[in-house]
Amino acid sequence: MDRVGTVAVVGAGIVGVATALWLARDGHRVVLIDKAGPGAGASSGNAGVLASCAVVPVTEPGLWRQIPRMLLDRDAPLFLRKTYLPRLIPWLMRYMSHATDAEARRIAQALFPIVGDSLNDHQALAAGTPAERWLVPSDYVYLYKDRAAFEGDGYSWGLKRAAGFTPQEMEAVEVRAYEPLVGGAVGFAARMGGHGHITDPGAYVAALAAEAERLGARMIRAEVTEVIRDNGRVTGLRAGGESIACDAVAITAGAFSGPLCKALGLRVPLESERGYHLELWEPSAMPRAPLMVTSGAFVATPMEGRLRLAGMLEFGGLEAGPSRAPFDLLRRKLREAMPALTWARETEWMGHRPALPDSLPAIGPVPGVQGAWLGFGHHHVGLTGGPKTGRLLAQMIAGRAPNIDMAPYAPARFARA
Repeated sequence: MDRVGTVAVVGAGIVGVATALWLARDGHRVVLIDKAGPGAGASSGNAGVLASCAVVPVTEPGLWRQIPRMLLDRDAPLFLRKTYLPRLIPWLMRYMSHATDAEARRIAQALFPIVGDSLNDHQALAAGTPAERWLVPSDYVYLYKDRAAFEGDGYSWGLKRAAGFTPQEMEAVEVRAYEPLVGGAVGFAARMGGHGHITDPGAYVAALAAEAERLGARMIRAEVTEVIRDNGRVTGLRAGGESIACDAVAITAGAFSGPLCKALGLRVPLESERGYHLELWEPSAMPRAPLMVTSGAFVATPMEGRLRLAGMLEFGGLEAGPSRAPFDLLRRKLREAMPALTWARETEWMGHRPALPDSLPAIGPVPGVQGAWLGFGHHHVGLTGGPKTGRLLAQMIAGRAPNIDMAPYAPARFARA
């Protein structure tokens, strides 16, 4: 398409904002549209960690055998709303079909180009903008009860090592010398350098959006209700009662992208991987780097003025409110890992992460609709992979071929399903 054509980006989370910013830097006219404003959803409530090593899908081999125990174990980080189960079953069957060794390895290899160089991708995206202040290079440390627990994760670490992530293994004495906050329940850690974290994800995404506006992007706070087409080509959209002309549209609305995809003729099997966070304000101490508390599958990330505990995995759809059990689990597992920590007050959050059954995002053109593009479906690595996804989308929209194989992420894979 013409370099000065207008591109509408629907959804102002990290993926949409990155897409808009790279397009604006490339000389396009950009309209960025979001019903709640930049960074208001999962891009604000995430763990804030740039988890480059997170190439391993939840659907590891043997997951079928683990699920009954996990659903009955009050300390397991998997939750399922029983009333939602009838709607979830078809999606869950597709999801679990990928719980094989061959699929886990394929998915890990495909995730690596999206997340594997996240710190550099974020540094390139934020360079020269006020957003840089919230971007911090750091280690990323997995905490375990003991070496046996670490070795129990051997399959996952094998896939990480295959992607080039080899941890520094630390026994109890080394762990406490590195991070005095952890208590006796932690007897082993796996530390990796070359990662990073964001100390205020919402403010970070908002600052990136402001940079796109500074370069000429137009920000509209409204809900997009229709993508307008003429002879199979995108010509505009309707948002907040306004008709907006455009030459292309990128749908980057995360877990809320399904209806617009359906209207474009593509039934994307999109579910919400509901995530939770608990923020501890004015903590008595702050960890030096993000800590993955593996017994609870959540990350404790140092942020401005607070420590954020974020993670969990709950399937329950887009409509139900938060559950209490994930927050209770965060508190229990924090007390085990860091018993001496105190804080002044807490805040709670629950949000929706976009989940596709093969654990890979949809990035690329909508089949049969010229000028329609998708960028969503990153599960719990949206912040990590957002900058790279936005850059890839911007390149493709501009008619340039990315330097990686885009086939694993192609939206057309759902047209064939």
